[in-house]
Amino acid sequence: MNQPVQKNTLYVGGLAEEVDEKILHAAFVPFGEVKDVKTPLDQATQKHRSFGFVTFLEREDAAAAMDNMDGAELFGRVLTVNYAFPERIKGGEQGWAAQPIWADADTWFERQQQEEEMKRLQAEHSAAMKEAEKLHREKVAAEKDGEKEEADPMAAAEAQAVKQSS
Repeated sequence: MNQPVQKNTLYVGGLAEEVDEKILHAAFVPFGEVKDVKTPLDQATQKHRSFGFVTFLEREDAAAAMDNMDGAELFGRVLTVNYAFPERIKGGEQGWAAQPIWADADTWFERQQQEEEMKRLQAEHSAAMKEAEKLHREKVAAEKDGEKEEADPMAAAEAQAVKQSS
């Protein structure tokens, strides 16, 4: 995996927690005009992940900064300074834009079929749950009716007497 290095951008590792982009900029500006400074954040802690990137306008300035700052100390921590590798692009070296539109067709159809199958299963499950709920309500209603008949033995005896006299 030979990736070309970016001669204007430096990777700076070993940053102390207190170091922010302003401090990093101030530490590297003596070597030349700094175009950009980035310290990627950890999503969970919202703090930098102890490394950053410094981009110079001129390659020579970046080389001078690397020579002087690699192994230097900043806020009590020893820095590692190297040329940065370019960001990796999703979808291969050239990215998704370099792929033909039909490259993803097979997986798209598979995903569509899976989604339809999930919808069908959810509909079946929902219908089964409604049917079970209906049966449960009928059973509870029948039990309540049975309790009412048993609960009033006088009314049951009276109803039976009326039937016998008819």
